[in-house]
Amino acid sequence: MQTIAIANHKGGTGKTATTHNLGAALAREHGQRVLLVDADPQASLTGTCGVQDEMASGETTGGTRFLKQVFSLAEVLGGAKPGQVALKDVVVDLGDNLWICPSDTALSTAEEGLAARLQREYVLKKVLATVAQDFDVCLVDCPPDPGLLTINALTAAQSVLVPAQPTAQDLRGLLLFAESIKSIQAEINPELIFLGILLTFYDARFRHHQAEVEAMAKAGLPVLPVAIGRSVRVAEAAGACQPVFTYARHHPEAEHYLALAQWVAERLALPRKGPAGAVDNQIVG
Repeated sequence: MQTIAIANHKGGTGKTATTHNLGAALAREHGQRVLLVDADPQASLTGTCGVQDEMASGETTGGTRFLKQVFSLAEVLGGAKPGQVALKDVVVDLGDNLWICPSDTALSTAEEGLAARLQREYVLKKVLATVAQDFDVCLVDCPPDPGLLTINALTAAQSVLVPAQPTAQDLRGLLLFAESIKSIQAEINPELIFLGILLTFYDARFRHHQAEVEAMAKAGLPVLPVAIGRSVRVAEAAGACQPVFTYARHHPEAEHYLALAQWVAERLALPRKGPAGAVDNQIVG
């Protein structure tokens, strides 16, 4: 299983939208069995995928179908003591080769407890190993901070993708985060690959966007050849609990997310299996 951390210390950069749309594209267009892991106590990815704990399976609100959440990543990780719930018992099937391990606010308490654990940086890695044979790709949506949940994700991952807006404030944060990645590579996870920076909310017509992209290149930061622009359709799709390429298939940002999935699949040499439905869609065990 290829694990990719979607991470950035700064909030508001499109980490959740990237995780959801990239995961859905790899699952539906490339036939990969994709596990999304919501490692953010804010649980934005969980809500975007239509999972919540107030409704039973199949109930709807505002025309959106919700799936029942019983446990979350908090019960799997535990806290000061190991979690008592297996990851396979928490995962929610979203259909079309896509699954999610949901989050909730209890994950904040779990993170505090992790500080007392031995080998606390490796807790998520050990948990993901229990389902590694069931999935091809795992995407971890990280919280916007450098805490233990982010460190766990970077320790468990083989690669990290960093969504970032092309602004001066983001560039300063990126330089700091790049140093954090180097520290993880040097001290904990030498196999971690920095896939690069995914520009989000990008508009090539803006001079300051162009200037910041040039500054990133001069600073030696790898910028992906695919960028995501600013669009209300991405937010609308999230509100409808859909990836943008099913909500508005021919919208430019839908095409950009599909191009991102193609780039990631090629960069990681993921075997193409064909669209969802043409492959076995069952989890083992």
